[in-house]
Amino acid sequence: MSSVYEINKGINKPLMFKGLKAQYIGYLGGGLLCLLILYAVLYISGLNNYICLVLIGGLGTVLLTAIFRMSHKYGQYGLLKKSAKRSIPTYLKFRTRRSFINLLKKK
Repeated sequence: MSSVYEINKGINKPLMFKGLKAQYIGYLGGGLLCLLILYAVLYISGLNNYICLVLIGGLGTVLLTAIFRMSHKYGQYGLLKKSAKRSIPTYLKFRTRRSFINLLKKK
């Protein structure tokens, strides 16, 4: 019995898992890791187990919906573009013409 495997399927396509694109998979993994650590801290501190589960379950639901919403809204590079757009200045102010005059000089 031989199995047929498709080799090199999806070359040059973004990493995708269950509808999540690219870096959002990492964001979800990091968020779930933080929730696991938070559960451990709450459990060790003596909080009731059912309260811990309800709290972590609610925060996990919020995390999942937020990550999926960002993935669908911004896509593979959209969130990076949004954060890069914030670093662009709204205007440039020059007090002298020296910068423009130096552009015309040949070296």
